[in-house]
Amino acid sequence: MRISALLLLLAAPAATSAFTFTPAPSLARSRSFAPSSTLRMNAESAEVKEIKVGVIGCGRIGLVHLGAITKAPNVKPVIVSNPTVSKAEAAAKQYGVDRFSSDAMDVITDPEVDAVWICSPSQFHADQIKACAANGKHVFCEKPIATDLAETVEAINEMNEAGLKLMIGLQRRFDQNFIRVKKAIIDKEVGDTIMVKLCSRDPAPPPFEYVKGGGGIFNDMAVHDLDMTRFLVGEDPIDILSVGSCHIDKSIEVLDGSEAFDTAACILRYPNGVQAMVDVCRQSSYGYDQRAEVLGTKGMIATDNVYPNTARLFKTDFTGNADMPYDFFLQRYNEAYVTETIAFCESLVND
Repeated sequence: MRISALLLLLAAPAATSAFTFTPAPSLARSRSFAPSSTLRMNAESAEVKEIKVGVIGCGRIGLVHLGAITKAPNVKPVIVSNPTVSKAEAAAKQYGVDRFSSDAMDVITDPEVDAVWICSPSQFHADQIKACAANGKHVFCEKPIATDLAETVEAINEMNEAGLKLMIGLQRRFDQNFIRVKKAIIDKEVGDTIMVKLCSRDPAPPPFEYVKGGGGIFNDMAVHDLDMTRFLVGEDPIDILSVGSCHIDKSIEVLDGSEAFDTAACILRYPNGVQAMVDVCRQSSYGYDQRAEVLGTKGMIATDNVYPNTARLFKTDFTGNADMPYDFFLQRYNEAYVTETIAFCESLVND
């Protein structure tokens, strides 16, 4: 099926600062921004004040972000929430957070909070972003912004009108492997870019409850790869052709739209003539597969999977890495989550 490039760009990556390389966070920038007194540097002592944050959602990804927040300098989580309050309590205890709640609005309306991390299920993101805008909170939100294009645009507009920062969690931009590929493109190490290929395959499919209401394989999974093509190419695509099918978990075939897909591929074309190809699958029998390749007029640069060690095994029937690559994003992108957190918090103070 052919999908509007605008639809995918807004409903999935939703990044207005897509192409600067510092590395670039995905920020929906406001027209103006004045840091609160909490974030300003004390002129006399030259000490950077703590940025106090709240986290909505204490599931798997919420705990990942709490871990990253506690590793970032001058950032302190002060409240967490989860509908199952016991999860919020456990997260608060694990990461030394003083307060917890079952209600996300307790985080959003907390006067001590400067920025909110939204780590709830996808279908709640847009409403929570808009509530943050109404309460003067900067937002770091896990992808996607929303599962609907109109809601995506509305959420971005409300944050802009409030003069607040909105960053979407696309941690691969902060991974050292992808950063090195981007540098090679900028420095013309492989000449002019001709083609980009990205592969993303998970070790096991998520449960039915996760897939239902998650926005489908393009918004939920391929979003990272689609964003990475924009990051590497440096332009928005003008044509996107996508196809999807179900091979792994037949139970999801009853769901709507691309939620019924566990396998998908996209071909993208850019104004500068570059082509990109993306393939994603919810299950890979050989482990977590995250590779990228850029073909240029003078050569090619590629990233391979990341392994816990460099040991290689040589036998009569096998030669290769002695162990499997990191088995999921929690290990593969652990450092990138911390770097991403630091970049967002620095933007609150310095931008």
